Amino acid sequence: MFNPTRVRAFLFTLIAVCAALATDGVGEALSAMQTANEKNAAGAATPENSATENEILTRLPNGLLVYIIRDGRFPLSCARLYVRAGSANEDPRFAGISHLLEHMVFKGTSHRPKGKIAADVESLGGYLNAATSFDKTWYITDMPAAHWRVGIDVIKDMAFQATLDPAELEAEKEVVISELRRGEDSPMRKLFENLQVAALKNTPYGRPIIGYEDTIRAVTDQDLRDYVKRWYQPQNMMLLVAGDIEPGEVLKYAQELFGSLENSSDLPQPEPLDIEAAADGSPAVEITRGPWNKVYMGIALPVPGGGDYRSISLDVLSYLLGGDGTSTFYQKYKYELRMVDSIDVSNMSLARAGMLTILAQLDPGKTEVFWQDLTAELARLNAKIFTPEAIARAKFNLEDSMDRTGETLNGLASWRATVEFDLGGRQGEENIRYTQRNIDTAELEESIVKWLDSGRARVRVMAPQDAELPDFAEIMHKNWPPSARSSIPARVAGAALPTDTVELENGCRIIFLPDRSSPYISMSFIMAGGNAMLKPDQQGLANLTARLLTDGSGSMSKPAMERWLSERAASVAARAGLQTFSVGLTGPSRFNSDYFEMFRDILRKPRFEPAELVREIEDMKAALRRREDQPLSFLFARLNPFLFPDNQPYGYDSLGTPEILDTLNAVSVRDFWTIQSNQPWVLAIAGDFDRDAALNFVKSLPIPHSKPFETPKPFWGEDKVLNLELPGRNQAHLMKIFRTVPPTHEDAPALMLLQSVLSGQSGLLFSKLRDEEGLGYTVTAFNQTRPEAGFMAFY
Repeated sequence: MFNPTRVRAFLFTLIAVCAALATDGVGEALSAMQTANEKNAAGAATPENSATENEILTRLPNGLLVYIIRDGRFPLSCARLYVRAGSANEDPRFAGISHLLEHMVFKGTSHRPKGKIAADVESLGGYLNAATSFDKTWYITDMPAAHWRVGIDVIKDMAFQATLDPAELEAEKEVVISELRRGEDSPMRKLFENLQVAALKNTPYGRPIIGYEDTIRAVTDQDLRDYVKRWYQPQNMMLLVAGDIEPGEVLKYAQELFGSLENSSDLPQPEPLDIEAAADGSPAVEITRGPWNKVYMGIALPVPGGGDYRSISLDVLSYLLGGDGTSTFYQKYKYELRMVDSIDVSNMSLARAGMLTILAQLDPGKTEVFWQDLTAELARLNAKIFTPEAIARAKFNLEDSMDRTGETLNGLASWRATVEFDLGGRQGEENIRYTQRNIDTAELEESIVKWLDSGRARVRVMAPQDAELPDFAEIMHKNWPPSARSSIPARVAGAALPTDTVELENGCRIIFLPDRSSPYISMSFIMAGGNAMLKPDQQGLANLTARLLTDGSGSMSKPAMERWLSERAASVAARAGLQTFSVGLTGPSRFNSDYFEMFRDILRKPRFEPAELVREIEDMKAALRRREDQPLSFLFARLNPFLFPDNQPYGYDSLGTPEILDTLNAVSVRDFWTIQSNQPWVLAIAGDFDRDAALNFVKSLPIPHSKPFETPKPFWGEDKVLNLELPGRNQAHLMKIFRTVPPTHEDAPALMLLQSVLSGQSGLLFSKLRDEEGLGYTVTAFNQTRPEAGFMAFY
């Protein structure tokens, strides 16, 4: 099982680890280069000595760091302009100004009137965006490689030439406030924000990135101009360009665009933070009640930030406690005791502070017993419970998270930017990897003793209005009393191959997609069937079967399979679609022979154990209840049966209903799998693999003898209006839907083009309804195509 939380948690850490190194270590290394630059003609730049024909890393005389990477795997280019300024740099009176500025740069520049920025990018098939974090803001264009100059020019225009019109600012404030209120409708998003504000109260990170309604309204256009003048200086920025480009040409163009920019002043130096007092003054426990079905609860503890290498041992500890299916808390509370729907432990490490969080979703009736046990578990936690194998597995998976980023051009650009802008360059990255590889039991115990102190823990709970809840503070104080603060000293961080298809018996096929550019393999096995094979009173059975398929096979139980996958940094998943059923696996290619054996067992020897069936049914019921806590998820769940009524397969709910789920058992699952697995299949294998070995593996798979399943042709319902009510929410969701055609129809390409024209920021919907009138935060169009039907929706 692949848990994306481990990737998110580790990337949060790596995005900011060694910020001190990024400003000091890199600055020292580049100061000599700066001196050399000044000896050249004005505006010229000198590549670093380590530069190759595929990479240039240099600093212009004005201090702008320029990083250019040639990667010819895709006919694309990625341009990113980073500014070392985010919400942590803000005056508290104007909290949210960084994010508001990010919005305003799309409203027109001195060279491009409103709407022209998006039009210039999207008319060439490009993608445009921007993002704000605690420590930085960045501007993004992804373009066809032939148009890389446009991508660079646009992000430079946005950052330095935004018009910041006062009337546009007032209109955009309403959009941002709408976004803020939208976040209030998501209990998990609200929970995380509440934890962040509480645990990091006495730091610049103790405010939400988006700000508050009153601080957003207080910002003027002059405030924005002052903010840009202070922070948007070349010496505080980095331009990264990656893709199928000529580095020398890109550098020359970057010099032309950015070389004449000047720095306006010295940059203010950040004040040191007292992490041990970061949470002082915020209540230990707070409960928020709302229109939810589940309890969403979390513990947050302030911990070291990116300049302290102890944050790396906290990464490993977090992974061991709640990073994947082998982790301590997952195994106990999710798998064995079934107390929670989900539990996750992660370490968010920012430039100057960090936050370790434990997040859980569960039924109200299980809250007290879970809280009693969790607090007692935290009190007696000792690093000796982690075996050497578990520690090695955690470190291997965390490092694998770094390695996987290069599989796509966007991932490569983002990771290499993080390395150079945040981690102190390649040496900083190597320091992190070295430190992580050498984390041992003693260092983990150090982290537990020092940082898992209930005296600094902040607990936040989002609960249903009428839920009976325990006294969280009393239980925590009794079971997990505060410990004396220890004083452990800080250690500060200073090309594609030919593809081919092999036809097998009875319509089965294998597609080989070799690619040696990264050491990974991905397999995707797909059959006709899925939900469409079910009767109305079996809704949910295909989904249940897919879940159980990866809960143990052959000689391996689910825990053994989780451990096996984690030891290989691999992930496996099965999915029941509308009229397909698929199984996929991905992982480092050095384990290919192991994967082939595992994949064969999943298809031929699934265990479908009754105990796992009970767990999965409980999880599906919990998902049905959670769906009502998310307005958009609730809307989409009701959409299919509305469009395709009368128990058509196209109108099925993939989760079923609680009543149907109660009728399903191991016999139901095996009977369905017997029919489903006898369907003709297609297997695609992509990445780094030996073709002969892969072909031998495929020949060992069962050849089905059934004819391909044919889904009954769907028909549309006659009702025109569907009104859904979820009381207590801040926002309305409106969707207008038009019946269209399946993807094989001759008009399908035109509909895809129409979606592209309407859904972009330069499209009529966005420019009129959001930009001009400010009527909604999200305004878009999307074209949904199914094999036998389709619809265009305006949202």
